[in-house]
Amino acid sequence: MRFVRRRRDPVEVNLTPLIDVVFLLLIFFMVSTTFETRQALELTLPQSETGAALDAAPVTLVVTAAGGYRLAGRELDAAALAEALADEAAAAREHGLVVEADARAAHADVVRALDRAGALGIRRVRIATRHPQSPSTQAERP
Repeated sequence: MRFVRRRRDPVEVNLTPLIDVVFLLLIFFMVSTTFETRQALELTLPQSETGAALDAAPVTLVVTAAGGYRLAGRELDAAALAEALADEAAAAREHGLVVEADARAAHADVVRALDRAGALGIRRVRIATRHPQSPSTQAERP
């Protein structure tokens, strides 16, 4: 007896539903993922290996460890900083402003000084640093 062979269609894999599922999973994971935000930066400041000398005499603002400020030889508190910086703003815009912050100064005090300078249109602001000392010199310091 002779059987009739049915002609079979070639087997094809349709990838469209698979791609749709992969894209849906990708979107789901992108939306539901939470990213870790660092609450603090672990920094050791201020030191600089490649400091550059300044060409003109800029206005220097010192931020002390106690949270005070010193500008043009005057001791200032946070409330008097804006007025004193406004008096020196023209010279600071021309020659720049150098912020010398103590390594133990609070970050908020430095940001307050930078914020006041930005509000007065002082754009050339530098943070003063020092060259790191050799290990033998650091050991001698109290």
